[in-house]
Amino acid sequence: MALSGRFVLLALLGLAPVLLLPGWGSVMCVLVVLAALLGLDLGLAASPRSIEVRRADPGNVTLHATAVSVLTVFNNGPRTLRATVRDAWQPSAGAQDPVQEIQVPGHESRRLSVRLRPVRRGDMKAPHVTVRSHGPLGLAARQRTVPCPGILRVLPPFHSRRHLPSKLRKLRELDGKAAVQIRGAGTEFDSLRDYVRGDDVRSIDWRATARRSAVVVRTWRPERDRRVVIMLDTSRTSAARIEDEPRLDTGMEAALLLAVLAERGGDRVDFLAFDRRPRARAGSATSGNLLGQLVQAMAPLEAELIELDWSSIPGQIRAVSAHRSLVVLLTSLDGGAPEEGLIPVAAQLARQHVVVVAAVRDPMLGQMLAERSNATDVFRAASAERALLERAAVAAELRHHGVEVVDAEPHQLPPQLADMYIRLKAAGRL
Repeated sequence: MALSGRFVLLALLGLAPVLLLPGWGSVMCVLVVLAALLGLDLGLAASPRSIEVRRADPGNVTLHATAVSVLTVFNNGPRTLRATVRDAWQPSAGAQDPVQEIQVPGHESRRLSVRLRPVRRGDMKAPHVTVRSHGPLGLAARQRTVPCPGILRVLPPFHSRRHLPSKLRKLRELDGKAAVQIRGAGTEFDSLRDYVRGDDVRSIDWRATARRSAVVVRTWRPERDRRVVIMLDTSRTSAARIEDEPRLDTGMEAALLLAVLAERGGDRVDFLAFDRRPRARAGSATSGNLLGQLVQAMAPLEAELIELDWSSIPGQIRAVSAHRSLVVLLTSLDGGAPEEGLIPVAAQLARQHVVVVAAVRDPMLGQMLAERSNATDVFRAASAERALLERAAVAAELRHHGVEVVDAEPHQLPPQLADMYIRLKAAGRL
């Protein structure tokens, strides 16, 4: 049972006769009247047990977009239901109007819509709905919490999509160039053409030459349908917030742009989120839209406050692709001891694969480095200088082992990683 403001006001008005006619008789009279009105109002209220609530799940929505959760309230009793309905979404779901008034005649139903504007990525949940049935006098209400689970999956926003058209143009320009003759294993046949002076005699197709009675050579192009393996670090270092966004979310933006670009370029893409065990996996080998698979796999990911198990990464990559691939490690350059984890593992992978390490650099380091107006700023600048030098040393060591490094600020990491992929493609390293 819940008392309303009207009952409190009525109780305050009941103090007047008690003050005018002090005594236990007047007090008991006022209490009896209040109790009678309260009992009458509760008795005339619709029974909460006759209420049924059904939910239509809002489905999926991108971060900061708007979704609608629809509730249908059934009144299975004979009395009119005058109720306050509260949809219990968690705060990060951003419910705009979770508490609403509704009136449902007996044996009828009504719908109400709750607008949601989530402020976090992941699965937002509403375990139940609370219905408070008011009496006709509005003095009290009978309350019941009805189990009515709902879930809203908030997908990564993919803001880096705006870079996709320009990167695709570069990729098409690369594919549109004249086919290059490349000898050796790992090349893909392109076409046949007549022999011209200067062609390598080893490229002559003798069978085609015999059929046409003219010397014909084979032309080759860089192989397509290459494997691109993207590994996203979900360990404790990915929980750090840079420019009010976790490193994990920035890594997702870079992974989405690279994956879509590589798929459009004719390559096969596999995605793996890992810390001590696989947290999510998706790839273009399975049926369906790759982008849809990726955002669904990334949506529930959260940073785990544990260290990354570097020793397991080569085995995880090998389980995804046993052939030479482009392996992209979206991780941190300043977490833990890189000489014990990142550097040896990346060097080991580089013996078989083309390896790119992509990391987010805090732009605050550059700001601290530029501000030296007082002693405090000088100490901060020295700390920033040391941090940048340590990152540069790790990057130099990785490049020494044949590993490419992309170290950029949050908004620059996705396009720079895409540019690295295009450069590797143009150089024929993929």
